[in-house]
Amino acid sequence: MASAPSPLENGSDIQVIDGSVLEGGGQILRNTISLAGLLRKSIRIENIRHGRTKPGLKNQHRTGLQLAAEISHAKLTGASNGSTVIEFEPDKDKGIDLPGSWEADTVTAGSTTLLMQIALPLLLFRSSSQSGNGSSVLRLLGGTNAEQAPQIDYTRHIFIPFFRTHFLPLSSAPSSPSVELEIKKRGYFPKGGGELEVRVQPLEPGQKLRSVELVHAPRGRLVRVGGIAHYAGLPRVVGEGMRDAAVKMVRDNVRKGIWCPPGTRARIAPLSATISDGEEEEQEVLVDIMVRREPNQLTRGAGSGIVVWAEFENGAVLGGSAVGKKGFEPADVGRATVEELGKAIESGGCVDEWMQDQMIIFMALAEGRSEVRCGTEELSLHTKTAIWVAEQLTDTKFEVGQDESGHWIIRCDGVGFTMK
Repeated sequence: MASAPSPLENGSDIQVIDGSVLEGGGQILRNTISLAGLLRKSIRIENIRHGRTKPGLKNQHRTGLQLAAEISHAKLTGASNGSTVIEFEPDKDKGIDLPGSWEADTVTAGSTTLLMQIALPLLLFRSSSQSGNGSSVLRLLGGTNAEQAPQIDYTRHIFIPFFRTHFLPLSSAPSSPSVELEIKKRGYFPKGGGELEVRVQPLEPGQKLRSVELVHAPRGRLVRVGGIAHYAGLPRVVGEGMRDAAVKMVRDNVRKGIWCPPGTRARIAPLSATISDGEEEEQEVLVDIMVRREPNQLTRGAGSGIVVWAEFENGAVLGGSAVGKKGFEPADVGRATVEELGKAIESGGCVDEWMQDQMIIFMALAEGRSEVRCGTEELSLHTKTAIWVAEQLTDTKFEVGQDESGHWIIRCDGVGFTMK
C-alpha cells in the first residue's frame, strides 16, 4: 500500500497531493491538512473531489480548511466553493498557540463531527516555548446527525472513549490530556443549526501519543449494549419505536447465542427486566438504550436518529447508527442500527468501520508500534485513504494483511510526534 513520496512542485517546498486518489473526497483534505499543520509543511491539493457529481469544495470542506488555517497560522489560498485546488502554507516562524478558542460554522447542515476531525490533531500538541495552561475550546456549528458522517453521539460515546483509553498518555494529574464534548444543540438534515463545544487539554511539551495494541489481547465477552434514540419536533412514538425495535433485536441476538455464548441472558434497563429462556445463568448483558426528546429551543427543525454501541471486557467499543428519513418507520431505523452493529460484532474485530479510518492519523503520530485487529471484510476505502495520506506526509509505513482467521490487521511504527 506504500507509494513513492508526493512530488514537489517545480522544485519548491510545496508538496503536491492528488485529491482524486482512492476515496477521493473529504478524507484526503482533512488528514492532509491536519498533518501539514502539525508538521509545518506547505501543501498543494489538486483534483479535489474529482470524481464527484459536483467536484470541488463544498461549504463543509471550505469551513474545515479555514478552521485549520486559523488554528495553524497558515496561509490558505483557493478555498472557495467549487474550487478543485487549494494551497495551505503554515507560517514556519509561528507554531500553534495553545490553548486557544475558535469557532467554525458550516452554515448548512454540514457535519460538525468532520470539522472536529480536522481540528483535533492540531489541538493535541503544545510546544515547550508555550507557557499557557488550560483547555482549547472549539465552538462548531452545523449538522450533528446526518448520513455519510459519524453522528455526534458516535463521536461522544465511542470515538472519544476509545481515543482516551488507547492513545492519550496515562496521567492522574488535574491537567492531564483530555477531550470533552458537549452537545449544546442538535442540528438535523437539512436545516442544520446544531452546536457543539469541544474542549481539548493538550499533551505536555515532550509528551507523545501512546501506541495501541489490539491484536494479541482478546476482545473479551460482551458486557453492555448502550444507546440513545433521539428525536425533535416529532411524536414520542418515533423515539420509542426506534428504541423498542433496537432493544428487541439486541435481546434476540444475545438470547440466540449470535453475539454471546449460549445461555447468556439480557437484562433490559431501566426496568432491569431479565429476559432469559431458563434458569439463572452466570453471564448477562446489560441492554441500556435510552430515549431522548430534544427540547424545541435546542433544535432547528425536526429529525431523529439512533446510535447503539457494544462494550466488551477489554475496552473495545463497537457502534452502529442510523438516522430517521421520510418514508421509513421508526422500527426500521432501530433495526438498521442494530444490523450495522451486529455486522461489526460478528466480524470479530476490535474496531468498527467508522473507527477504522479515524484512528489511522493517531497511529501514525503515536510513539512505538501500533497493531489493531479489524474485521474480516476488506478495509474501507476511507481507511486505505487515511493510510495513503499518512505515508505521503510522515515517515511512517503501514503494514496491512490478513491473519489465519481472515481478520485484517493494521500495523505501523508511529513517528512519535512532538511539537518543537
